[in-house]
Amino acid sequence: MNITQEVAGTIANQTVTKYLLTNKQGTRVAVLTWGATLQEFSVVEGDRRQQLVVSEPDIAAYEKNGFCLCQALGRVAGRIAGAQFDLDGQKVHLEATEGHNAIHGGPHGFKNVNWTGTTSTTDESASVVLTHTSTPADDRYPGTLDTTITYTLTADNRLEISFTGTSDAATLFNPTIHTYFNVTDDQQSIDKQWLLLSGDHRLELNDEKIPTGKKLPTAGTGYDFSQPRTIADGLTQLKQAGKVEYDDAFEVVPSATTPIAAIGDATGHRRVALYSDRNALVVFTANPTDKKRAAVRDYNALALEAQALPDAIHHADFGDIVLPANQTITHKIAYQYLAGGKE
Repeated sequence: MNITQEVAGTIANQTVTKYLLTNKQGTRVAVLTWGATLQEFSVVEGDRRQQLVVSEPDIAAYEKNGFCLCQALGRVAGRIAGAQFDLDGQKVHLEATEGHNAIHGGPHGFKNVNWTGTTSTTDESASVVLTHTSTPADDRYPGTLDTTITYTLTADNRLEISFTGTSDAATLFNPTIHTYFNVTDDQQSIDKQWLLLSGDHRLELNDEKIPTGKKLPTAGTGYDFSQPRTIADGLTQLKQAGKVEYDDAFEVVPSATTPIAAIGDATGHRRVALYSDRNALVVFTANPTDKKRAAVRDYNALALEAQALPDAIHHADFGDIVLPANQTITHKIAYQYLAGGKE
């Protein structure tokens, strides 16, 4: 296992460090301190290197990328209805950053800061440990929050990501990495990328993409990924109902040993299994690196955001995202690369 680091450039007048983790099979993970960004997760297949996530070669593109390209989201990923919530008998008002609602932790959230990094290695793993302290003055959430995000590449091509938070006052904590995947050979389209999900319900959303509280069965619909299904096939069925994209929260079965989801390429070359200790996966089709393609909905990336169900603070059955004062909570996500794309 090996780790190198270099100065990747400057964002917002801050020096951004790039850490490159490599195992003996040549699998690589690159992490930027800006936004705790996953810039690379790639593997060696024969005489070529295959990227599994979607990235930008120029780090300047990560400063104002409206798609949160493979960046950390927090304190809370997703939307909070009305940019407010009740906690310990107090009404908390956040900055409304999308209409009347708050999204992805706010303008000073995890993706907009330069994290402090350290590294460690063993015979079987290489890790970069990123730390940051958020204050109420930054984002209006209560409590001074110390967060650690750890990226670990293992010898068997597994990328593990952990999020650990401790706050001096009760607050909310539901972070994720807004990871965009394209595991097809040339990464030009996700039409031939299939998706499999462990759950059979999705959240009903209103016209502001806020959950209504109702969970809808996916069986027989364009949202049915109970068996491996290409994105193109799913979108074809969605279009019959007047939909043009996926931007949906699916309820999944949390597990560290059974995948909550899997993706692969239809040609059978590779797949990635996803694991999470929380009950939701947000699925989003986009063109985060090509604005011209976005106009024609020719998607080249599939975001898979493992987290608790969005807006959980307003729905008792969505999961508990409260971080009690002076307690520590850790959430985990893992991506396992496997050769061969057939499920």
